[in-house]
Amino acid sequence: MREVPLFEGSRQLTDHDTSTSQNIKYPHWQREFEAALLDSDPQTLRQRVDAAEAAIFLRSQALAVSPQGQAEQQALADAIRTLRTIQREKLGYPDWNKK
Repeated sequence: MREVPLFEGSRQLTDHDTSTSQNIKYPHWQREFEAALLDSDPQTLRQRVDAAEAAIFLRSQALAVSPQGQAEQQALADAIRTLRTIQREKLGYPDWNKK
């Protein structure tokens, strides 16, 4: 099975951009992340994004003291960028990177 990237540039997200639960490589945070990717209801999406951010933060803190896990750290960074895209495109958050 082809592995789907967690984030591809800054283009708009579609259902085809998400991976399936069978591809869970990082169970400490990836289930919450995928739940946010798959949710289309603005009422629950904000909660799912918050849960994914919290799980990613906790995992990144755990990896910060580990010399291993470089691939997972990259996946975490990609996931955060994807969550920021969801926040802007689906939840109406401002784009703080625009000048």
